[in-house]
Amino acid sequence: MARTSNVFARVEPEIKEQAEQVLDRLGIPMSNAVGMFLRQVVLQRGIPFEIKLPQTVPINYGSFTREQFDAEMEKGMADVKEGRVYSADAIEAEMKRDFGI
Repeated sequence: MARTSNVFARVEPEIKEQAEQVLDRLGIPMSNAVGMFLRQVVLQRGIPFEIKLPQTVPINYGSFTREQFDAEMEKGMADVKEGRVYSADAIEAEMKRDFGI
């Protein structure tokens, strides 16, 4: 058996638990998954996956169920009642910034 070395890492408990659930379903122990990651770092000579912020896209009304649409409308109405509103100019500037519209 090859010699091994310990690696200690601090992770959020929820992330660790979720990862363990996925790895259990795959039949891969956490230590093996970490070892696979580190081997790929060596082989790729860097992080073995792309790291970037997720792209935001406008929500498509047609993708909502009636219940989802109603829930979104309720959130919007609650924002109005609580005074969390924005001017049309602010919304336009945000859409230009985020979506190039």
